[in-house]
Amino acid sequence: MLNTSINAHIGMPNSSVYSLTKGALLMLAKTLSGELVGRGIRLNAVRPGPIATPLYAKLGMSEAEMKTMAEGVQKQIPVGLFGDVSEVAKTVVFFASDEASYIVGSELVIDGGMSNL
Repeated sequence: MLNTSINAHIGMPNSSVYSLTKGALLMLAKTLSGELVGRGIRLNAVRPGPIATPLYAKLGMSEAEMKTMAEGVQKQIPVGLFGDVSEVAKTVVFFASDEASYIVGSELVIDGGMSNL
C-alpha cells in the first residue's frame, strides 16, 4: 500500500516537489502492481485529501494564520471539513482485506470530493 496525495492530480502553489513525489508514488504503485501480482502480492494506493493531522501545527504559522488557512482549504472540500486519519486507516484495511482481492494497481480517493471540483 502506498500513500499518494490529491497533490498528485491537482496543481497547488508551493507544492511542486511534494506533488512530484506523490505522482511518482502513484506510478510506482501501478508499475509494481504488474510486476508483483504474479507472486501473489497486490499493490494499491490511497489518495487522501486534506486530513486533520498535527502536521499543520508544525508549519510555523500563528494560530490565526492556521485558522485562516484551514477555512480556505475547507471551502475547497465539498463535504466542508478535513478528513480524519481513521477514515484513511479504514480504507487501507479494506485494501488489505480479502474484500479487495481483485483490486490491483488502483488508487482509492479519500478527499471529501475535493478532486471532483
